[in-house]
Amino acid sequence: MKYICNVCGYEYDEEVEGVKFEDLPDDYECPLCGVSKADFSPAE
Repeated sequence: MKYICNVCGYEYDEEVEGVKFEDLPDDYECPLCGVSKADFSPAE
C-alpha cells in the first residue's frame, strides 16, 4: 500500500520501504517537507 503526504505529495510505498506505514514510529516525518505521519493519507 502507498501513502501520500498531503502537504508536498511525497509517496511512501510500503513495498519499496519494507515497513508498513502503521509500524513506523509516531515521530516519523516526511523526508521532503518534515510534516508528521498524521499528514499522510492512503493513496487511492
